[in-house]
Amino acid sequence: MFFVLMIVVMILALAGLVYLLTRFRKFASIKRLAENRPWLRWGVPLAALAVIVAFGWLDSLDTAIAVLHLTLFWALAELLGVLLRKLIGKRPRFYWQGALAILVTAAYLGAGAFLNYHVFETRYELTTAKALGQERLRVAQISDSHIGTTFDGEGFARHLERVQAANPDIVVITGDYVDDDTTRADMVTACAALGRLKTTYGVYFVFGNHDRGYFGTRDFTGEDLIAELERNGVHVLEDETAEIGEHVLLIGRRDRQDMGRMEAAKLTEGADASKYIIMLDHEPNDFDAETKAGADLVLCGHTHGGQMFPLAPIGVAIGANDLAYGLETRGNTSFIVSSGISCWAVKFKTGTYSEFVIVDILERGASA
Repeated sequence: MFFVLMIVVMILALAGLVYLLTRFRKFASIKRLAENRPWLRWGVPLAALAVIVAFGWLDSLDTAIAVLHLTLFWALAELLGVLLRKLIGKRPRFYWQGALAILVTAAYLGAGAFLNYHVFETRYELTTAKALGQERLRVAQISDSHIGTTFDGEGFARHLERVQAANPDIVVITGDYVDDDTTRADMVTACAALGRLKTTYGVYFVFGNHDRGYFGTRDFTGEDLIAELERNGVHVLEDETAEIGEHVLLIGRRDRQDMGRMEAAKLTEGADASKYIIMLDHEPNDFDAETKAGADLVLCGHTHGGQMFPLAPIGVAIGANDLAYGLETRGNTSFIVSSGISCWAVKFKTGTYSEFVIVDILERGASA
């Protein structure tokens, strides 16, 4: 599905380049340059095109995203120009539409880059009638770090300092911790950082669709990752249940794309219904089954919050995700989908922002 989407994006970007090539020629400065040198009428736009292609050689997908946005904003600016000419009744002296499109694109994608690279802390507060054995259980969720994309192992360790400052009782990693481009050195450094966290009940990990690797090109395997996590005291859950104190059960699901994944109801079969059940599931695609299975809280990632507007509502509309971002309640089950602490492939977040999540679960009647 992703590769089909990439092909579509590239085709649209090429069409956008053709459109932009014709638009650059409309700038008054280029017209003046070309008065006695007609070849400059196309030479300057072609030079601009060459710069775009050079960036595309270094990072084809992000360049394509930039071209698509510039094309869209340029077309909208020209439409606005047509409407203004009809209202005012005269043509402006200079071609402002192109300048406006370039400025809006730079500001929009600049903000998107900031929202991608800067990591926010997002907090939720939930209540339960079930006994927790304490007034408040604080869960820190980290998802979709894709180590090596926006930060390396040391960068991940620095983000964990902020997680530690929140004094969580438990830390959960909800998948896509590493990627095909992650190096073994960065993986080892990041796992060591997890091992230094001080919590009441420990650190728990479930696999995402990228953690085992797709192409076999990196210098470590999924088994190496498990070994390094466990060496640092991280509990890896693959369709398994862990007891958190005396009153909480933590169920970690295999990724939706893993062969042999157990059904949600099977995982809670025989579980003590009086205990608060937290379920970790990388992809937010099984909400109805998890509600019926009796989970009290389900923590997911995978979507990156939609990454680019308007992918979040599209993903839900076509059934790719039950929820793209945020908190939703179905029956007695609360679902939280994190936008992730990093990104994958695209270096902008225009529909959301990067985050780690802090969830405070309170016994009903208790104060935070």
